[in-house]
Amino acid sequence: MDRIRVASLQYFVRPVARFEDFQAQVEGLVETAADYNVQLLVFPEYFTLQLLTLADTRRPIPEQIFGLAAESERFIGMMSRLSQKHGLYICGGTIPVYANGRSTVRNESFLFGPSGTYFSQGKIHMTRFESEEWFVSAGDHLRVFQTSFGRLAITICYDVEFPELARVAARAGADMLLVPSCTDDRQGFVRVRYCAHARAIENQLYAIHASTVGSLPMVPAVSLNYGQAAILTPSDFPFARDGVLAEGEPNLETMVIGELNLATLRESRENGTVLPLRDSQHTEDVARSLDEVSL
Repeated sequence: MDRIRVASLQYFVRPVARFEDFQAQVEGLVETAADYNVQLLVFPEYFTLQLLTLADTRRPIPEQIFGLAAESERFIGMMSRLSQKHGLYICGGTIPVYANGRSTVRNESFLFGPSGTYFSQGKIHMTRFESEEWFVSAGDHLRVFQTSFGRLAITICYDVEFPELARVAARAGADMLLVPSCTDDRQGFVRVRYCAHARAIENQLYAIHASTVGSLPMVPAVSLNYGQAAILTPSDFPFARDGVLAEGEPNLETMVIGELNLATLRESRENGTVLPLRDSQHTEDVARSLDEVSL
């Protein structure tokens, strides 16, 4: 499969009175993606925090995050059914899940296949508020997902700011990097967006960035959101101008759709104007011979 249509969400977080309200919003977006013949749909990080409004939002935030993990099984079942019903791949953003015998939680992203099967990628680098205020534990491995159209990896928000992860994934054959994110202000958003684009250029791969928008004023964790979804490409002649295949208007609820040519991507890794993925091996050799001098 050389061409694939993908979609990335600017997902509007809003209070919900029942799980069914959340489910209806998610189902509507998946159905819309299916109507546009999308084969891969990416939800943003922590869009599931909507579900915190089902309980007492005045509780300490760590209690709320641990409570949200109790919804993970129902969430996974819903997303698995939707991916199977509509025959598409869904990156289900993230949701806290229990770890270490329910003594801690991790921030996990689940990739669902058209058959309803799924695997997860845990967030590896915690932001300060996640580790210091929410007590979310870090993941410890990177996974490359084999799909019907090729390989991809998931770097969750802050993780995309660490080039080593994307480089390892690209060396393992990943053509796409999924970047579900949740950022409260423009500075945080820009860190993720610019790093996602840098990873696309460095590794000659596509980066699909999904963001939360809207707010839950009663939940300190997401009282603000700044987001803009984008489908990012390498910067070379066969690709989009400025390396941006598609992007939304910041902070509006929308779905960004684009068609990726995987054959063109693979050709660029062999015959591009520059070959940063191949040539990075030389950089690593030079770095191992680092000299230190004093003047």
